[in-house]
This record gives sequence, structure tokens and C-alpha cells, in this order.
Amino acid sequence: MLLVLEREIARAGHRTTVAACAGSHICGTLLPTGATAKELDQYERREREHAAEILRYLQDHPGKFDLIHDKSGSFFRHASECPLPVLATLHLPRSFYHQEWFQGAPPNLFLNCVSQAQAASFADLANVMAVVENGIDVDMFPFSERKGDYLFWLGRICEEKAPHLAIAAARKARLPLVIAGQVYPFRYHQGYFDREIRPHLHDGSPVRYINTPSREEKLGLLSNARMLLLTSTVEETSSLVAMEAMACGTPVVAFRRGAFPEVVASGETGILVDTLDEMATAVENLQQISAAACRARVDRQFTAKRMAREYEKLYRQVLSRASKQVAA
Repeated sequence: MLLVLEREIARAGHRTTVAACAGSHICGTLLPTGATAKELDQYERREREHAAEILRYLQDHPGKFDLIHDKSGSFFRHASECPLPVLATLHLPRSFYHQEWFQGAPPNLFLNCVSQAQAASFADLANVMAVVENGIDVDMFPFSERKGDYLFWLGRICEEKAPHLAIAAARKARLPLVIAGQVYPFRYHQGYFDREIRPHLHDGSPVRYINTPSREEKLGLLSNARMLLLTSTVEETSSLVAMEAMACGTPVVAFRRGAFPEVVASGETGILVDTLDEMATAVENLQQISAAACRARVDRQFTAKRMAREYEKLYRQVLSRASKQVAA
């Protein structure tokens, strides 16, 4: 999301600086905040390094920026140390955040959500400014009406994303399943993979796993899949992979929870279900789903250009409110 938004904001003529791992490729100026962590369970260390580099850079370059947009989900905790308005996009379910992070928020901190379902869970916070739905660069996803006969699951390999449920649904549907994604360097992620996924990966198994697919592999699998399965067990706030699949003309079958009903139009671009049995039988009802309708929904609602326009508008609103606070 950071990469896509920064590219669109730069195309609109704004100067951007992105704080990210060394070696990142962005349109504007890169502020490297450290190397990508290779060891297990290094998130907290990298978060501290990341925040320290940003605060140091702000101190050394006073007046360089108008606003800080935090897409990381954690830097906003340092807003009181920043001389600028900080807009934090909340990408995660509320239960994933420490609730004390929202208590006693400084006046220069502003928040936005990425779906109406997510915003409802943050309704008690006065500094939530807007909902800006995520978007993708639609032109990067090849549209295809011809589909293979496999089910597809794509994402981060962890318990809450629940690819093990996709395996169960595919078995019930008697169809092969391709799982593609990355196991992040956390012990609980790797333990989950070894316990729930690896036992299904053997010769003759209808389940195939592609570790960290290349862009070309990902696009090929998305555009040729019979359908994409969304099996998350948490209240997801959005679904980029659903947008990407629909852009390729591939229908999505998802559990009816979180923001999935806002992304997937049931009966038009996919099917929303409540149980594994319903997910397994949904494949029989896909004839009613048009590949063109899937693509059209993304063109209409989930483009990167639309997202960038809405963030530009939100940036102006944040700056206006912040200037009024200073004047008061």
C-alpha cells in the first residue's frame, strides 16, 4: 500500500520521502532506516531503529515536510515527538493494537480507516478523520476469462489467515489447491506452517505450495485460478488480494466477516459464505459470476488513482485542522 500510494502521490507532483528498509525502491527520496531483519522475532528491534531514524531525520531537517503519513501502524505512537501533523492509516483490526496507544492522543495525531467495518470499531475515537478504501494499480493485473481448474490461496502464511481452512475446503470440493505466500521470520508463523501446512505437501498431494512467488508467478496464478479463497479467521479491514484477483477476472469466495462484504459483491464478483461446507460448494455456483464484472468492480471502486485522490483531500483536511489548532 505504501509503494502504490507513494507512486501515485509522486505522479501528482508532490515531493515524497519514504522511511523504509535500505535497498527499497520508491519514486521519491529514500530514508533508509536499517537493513531487513533476517533473524527470527526481530520486529520490536526494527521498529525501534525505524522510529529513531525518522525522529533523527526530522530533527536534522526542520521545515522540510508538511505532513507525516504513517502507513506502518506503529510510528504514530511517536507523534508527540514530531513537529508536524501525523496521519496514521489503521490497516489492522482494532484488537491487534494496544488500546493504550489511543489514550491521551496528542493534538497533532489524526487517524483514518480503510473500510466502514473497521471504522465502526474505532467510532469512539474523536481523531478518526475518514475512511479511505485501499486501491491497486489495476493496469498491472492481466485480465483473463479463461480459468484453470485449481483453487488458489494467496497471502501471509500464519494462523489468522488460515490457509489450513483452504486446504479443508479444497478437499471437500475435491479440487486441487495452490497456496502461495511467505512464512515471515517469526517463530509462531514458522511453527504454524510446520504444524498445519507442511504435512499436506507430499508427492501425490492435491495441495501445492509456492514459497514467496515472483510477480510473474503471482499474476499467472491469480489470472488462471478458478477462484480465490479468503479464509481469514479475524475481522480483516480490507483485502488487497481480493482486489487483485477480481482485477484478473477471478471470482472470490470469502467468509462473511470484517470488510470482506465491502470488497466482494456476493453474487456479482464472488460468493460470501459462513461455513467451510458452503465454501466448498460455492465452486458449483461460480457459473453466475462474470470475469468482466469482477474487473469492472475494481475499475469502478478500487483503483490506486482513486485512493490517491482521496488521500490528497485528506491531507488538506488534516493540515487545515492542524493549522486551526495552532491558531487557537
